[in-house]
Amino acid sequence: MARSTAPPSRSPQVDVRQWLGGIRLSGFMMIMLGLVVLGALVLVPTVGTYLDQRQQIAALERSVQLGEDEVAELEATRDRWGDPAYITTQARERLYYHRPGEVVFLVDNDLPALEVPQERAPVSSDVEQTQHDWMALLVRSVVAAGTAETVTYEIGVPDPPAEQPAP
Repeated sequence: MARSTAPPSRSPQVDVRQWLGGIRLSGFMMIMLGLVVLGALVLVPTVGTYLDQRQQIAALERSVQLGEDEVAELEATRDRWGDPAYITTQARERLYYHRPGEVVFLVDNDLPALEVPQERAPVSSDVEQTQHDWMALLVRSVVAAGTAETVTYEIGVPDPPAEQPAP
């Protein structure tokens, strides 16, 4: 007699009915399961509140740190203003103060070499007269633009499709 065996790659099948039938629910087990579910329902909002408060605390700690940094910067500025050399430097730079007997040079238009305007052709001192009266040309152009009935198209732009006459 030959035996038929399942291939080793297949896992043995489990009978779900037999497995579920093996679970026995007692009253104690139901009470404990209810307490676990009740505890989870009570703790979930508490954990959410805890996480929200931790985020708020972190944000407040960051704002306190920024405030402390600003205070330290202002104190350093205050200490600098206590130094007579710093005050003298600021008065010279901001208010252009100088000591008696000093010669001060102010440089206007101190531009970098790349921003200096290039040489331009000299402007002619001769007065030139145009060939046409500009006022008459302006009035003629305005009148022509106001009374034009056709639309002119730019060169290189395709013409719109011709309208088909109605039958």
